[in-house]
Amino acid sequence: MSFMYFAYGSNMSSAWLQRRCSSAKPIGVAELSGHELRWHKRSKDGSGKCDISRSERQRVLGVLYQIDEADKRDLDRAEGLGNGYAEIDVDLLVDGNHVSAKAYQATAKDEALQPYSWYKALVVAGAKENGLPESYVEQLISSASQEDPDRSRHERHMSLIKEVHK
Repeated sequence: MSFMYFAYGSNMSSAWLQRRCSSAKPIGVAELSGHELRWHKRSKDGSGKCDISRSERQRVLGVLYQIDEADKRDLDRAEGLGNGYAEIDVDLLVDGNHVSAKAYQATAKDEALQPYSWYKALVVAGAKENGLPESYVEQLISSASQEDPDRSRHERHMSLIKEVHK
């Protein structure tokens, strides 16, 4: 058994997601209508992480993955299910077809937060890896971010991004 999962933040990076769920296989670019991407999910590291918020005239692009049911618990734990994120069902458009999938939506939000620059770089790398439209990638790049005060964490994540997204 497997399930469909909509990744719109750092999990768009297949290497990042596969560290959490080894069975994750990218299916293609997916569109979630009636939502917008926000960076306001309160993270335990003090920064903002990606979220999908209702917004009638907006859309969020991301990647549809197929994941083995056996990896669901690991994904829930990594995403903080019940501790900052809730699981929701979404209706996506993938290659002109409607597809139902699971996604995570923030329950702990702070509009003042910004992502760390390494996190934004990871989101951008995943978007580029999966062929999201250049105009959408440019929107991601233009989002405000801040430097991580933990420089070793910053360097660790940036080296991972460079390693897997050459």
